Amino acid sequence: MQLQLISIVLILHCMEYTNCQHHASRHRLNKQGSGVSSQGCQGGCQTCSVYNGCLTCKPKLFIHLERDGMRQIGVCLASCPNGFYGTRSPDRNDCIKCGSECDSCFNRNFCLRCRAGSYLHKGKCQESCPDGLVPSDTKKECVPACPADCDSCQNSDTCTRCAPGRYLLHGQCYHICPEEFESNDQIMECIPTVHCEVSDWSEWGPCSRSGKTCGFKWGEETRTRKVVQNPTSKGSPCPPTSEKRECFVKRRRCKPGKGQRRGEKKKRFNLQDKGNVEARRERKRERDREETSNQEDSENRNKTEHRRRRDQCRDPGTV
Repeated sequence: MQLQLISIVLILHCMEYTNCQHHASRHRLNKQGSGVSSQGCQGGCQTCSVYNGCLTCKPKLFIHLERDGMRQIGVCLASCPNGFYGTRSPDRNDCIKCGSECDSCFNRNFCLRCRAGSYLHKGKCQESCPDGLVPSDTKKECVPACPADCDSCQNSDTCTRCAPGRYLLHGQCYHICPEEFESNDQIMECIPTVHCEVSDWSEWGPCSRSGKTCGFKWGEETRTRKVVQNPTSKGSPCPPTSEKRECFVKRRRCKPGKGQRRGEKKKRFNLQDKGNVEARRERKRERDREETSNQEDSENRNKTEHRRRRDQCRDPGTV
């Protein structure tokens, strides 16, 4: 009986020894397979293994564990992904998973963004908002019924009229309108800034000088363009709509036009008329001189006849 007990104890010790040897051998194999090393690590790893990836990270980087089936792979990141927050310590920096209701968080007790179906209020995610607040589906937050700068609103995200001193644009109120918009004080809205637009240049006009196209050597020619779109108050102003440049033409005499020929003909007629008037005046002067001369001759004859008769009266014997 004692011999049997001794045999059983020996067998149990042998089995335990064999199991321990097998366990030690398996541990050595796993250790060899893990390949813990600080050489050849990539992606910010300070130490790594073939089986588990990064084990420790270089300074300032966070270690994040990604699940791959039944194992976890360590990666080193400059910041933690959504759903995780970073913690720092002298030994290592870890990415810790946020609470189940948080999409992103500052720490385990303070959410920054909630998952679908809940709304953020003071760092907590809630399915319904407190009194005086309404849920915003765009912000995923509990917000006032009207935004702070609204005088009236369609909903918690869309204003229909802004408070004094604010300008409305796409349902939001602004103290200063965004770029490419400008404020309109009449309707208190941000309107698009419109810049001036002009057409293409016309062809160069004829070379002229003082309204003439001949009788000179150097002149000017002009081209123009039209304003297609007038600018708003803050839009780019319109550029010049006309342009001149010096031009050269071969000197040539100007041909008289119809009006000029008519003027010259009239001038000739005027000269002729002037000559006729002078001629008439000269003939009149000649007639006046002839009449004066005839009048003087007649007076002289009368005086002579009068003296003769007077002399006969004084001396009757004179024949």
